Amino acid sequence: MFTGLVEDMGTVARADRRSDALILSIKPARIPVGELVIGESVCHDGACLTVTDIGRDAFTVLAGAETLARTTLGNLRVGKRVNLERSMKVGDRLGGHWVTGHIDGTGELAARRDLGSNLVLVVRAVPALLKYIVEKGSIAIAGVSLTVNAVDSETFSVAIIPHTRDMTTLGDLAIGDRVNLETDILAKHVEKLLGGTRA
Repeated sequence: MFTGLVEDMGTVARADRRSDALILSIKPARIPVGELVIGESVCHDGACLTVTDIGRDAFTVLAGAETLARTTLGNLRVGKRVNLERSMKVGDRLGGHWVTGHIDGTGELAARRDLGSNLVLVVRAVPALLKYIVEKGSIAIAGVSLTVNAVDSETFSVAIIPHTRDMTTLGDLAIGDRVNLETDILAKHVEKLLGGTRA
């Protein structure tokens, strides 16, 4: 379980294809590698991956076929930056919202408007995801917990403050870039309990 409050931007040091999987070596900037343990969960651009190896200044994770099919992780290359968050500890403050690290799908940046104190991002998403996104509800974009400003039949928008723009990869996004999306888990559970189609 995560909060969507990004701790660090790591850099991809290696990206090796192995059959239907991608093995990534990630070099964090601020998270001490020595504090990580093999088997723990770390969120990478919103996707929960298990630490499988720890080196002197980097750690290794594996993204399997299902993860690669649902996320943008398959596009990662050496030198690319990724948002990182370690899993919550019991007793931690929950400053963002409940984020599972299980990506629902991807969206595409349709527009960005720099308003000085805020950067407004407009993301295009498929109807199957948009039905879970509501105005003033929570959304995780590339692992970043954000509040939805507005939503229509094709897009939704969020505003990020300068701190978030500088401390995450969201400020680097260009029109057409794809991002990982995790919608509010409560909406998905309510849908199933009310007889919806989500299994």
